[in-house]
Amino acid sequence: MEGPMEHLSRREVLKGLGTASLGVAAWLTLRSAIDASPNPQRKRVLRIAHITDFHLAPEGVSVRGFFNCLQTIYETQPRPDLILNGGDAVSDVFAQNETRAKTLFELWGRILKERIEIPIRHCIGNHDVWGWNRERSGCTGNEPKYGKRWAMELYELEKPYYSFEQAGWKFLVLDGTYPHGNDYKARLDDEQFEWLKAELQRTPPTTPILVLSHMPIVSACALFDGENERSGDWVVPGAWVHIDARRIVELFHQHKNVKLCLSGHIHLFDRVVYNQVTYICDGAVSGRWWGGSYHQTPPGWGLIDLYDDGSFEHEYRGYPFPTVG
Repeated sequence: MEGPMEHLSRREVLKGLGTASLGVAAWLTLRSAIDASPNPQRKRVLRIAHITDFHLAPEGVSVRGFFNCLQTIYETQPRPDLILNGGDAVSDVFAQNETRAKTLFELWGRILKERIEIPIRHCIGNHDVWGWNRERSGCTGNEPKYGKRWAMELYELEKPYYSFEQAGWKFLVLDGTYPHGNDYKARLDDEQFEWLKAELQRTPPTTPILVLSHMPIVSACALFDGENERSGDWVVPGAWVHIDARRIVELFHQHKNVKLCLSGHIHLFDRVVYNQVTYICDGAVSGRWWGGSYHQTPPGWGLIDLYDDGSFEHEYRGYPFPTVG
């Protein structure tokens, strides 16, 4: 960010909403996407809150808005068992110097410690990668926390991609921010792609799989994130949607237990079903970077119910958005 910062004290940053309840009336289901013919015998095994692109900073309304979102999640009944952080937790460290990055990561670290009441798993977004824009950040690339290392340290990750199992489901968390000059492309490096192949091969075909990525693998809403048709052809940048989507889609087609892929990054909501895999781009908690709705998608978060038969239900929910100013 440009210009002087308005520094907030730790107490000011974390006071949020206090203990006041937002109430059930504050919930607003903005979109819904559910299985059309659910199995009446199925059993819900896990409820997930998917939060992505909240872009926290000590200035403005982002902290207050994020607390509003968290309060809405906590008051959901039944309460979610797990939070999936889809990435871009901080406003941006990609093009910021170390001082600014430290401010943002420390803010998010305090919130993680003092405000997150539900187990949380993390995906690293492009704005969580420190200093890759060397021109603006002043980084040399030799700094101990350069790149993804700072976020990995905060999240206690050995690698920026990983897997875990919970409630009979397998979760694959991908890292799609790939260096490209002074910027990035959305893709997996070859080592990670081989890891993904191995993870899918070793997973029993009866175990349903959820894939979490920051950038979408398949998306329709990315068409409308910018004037992508102005050349006379649709041109979607390789930093918007995975440029290696073809090989990932072909890999998923070999493993019928890949059921759901969640992403963010675009700040728009969509649901695409391709080859019997459902791809959901879950909008953004920050909406239009804390300026309200982005195009037709209001600020929100995803509520996902996973079932023992490999089916799921999804809703995109809003929350009381803070007044700007």
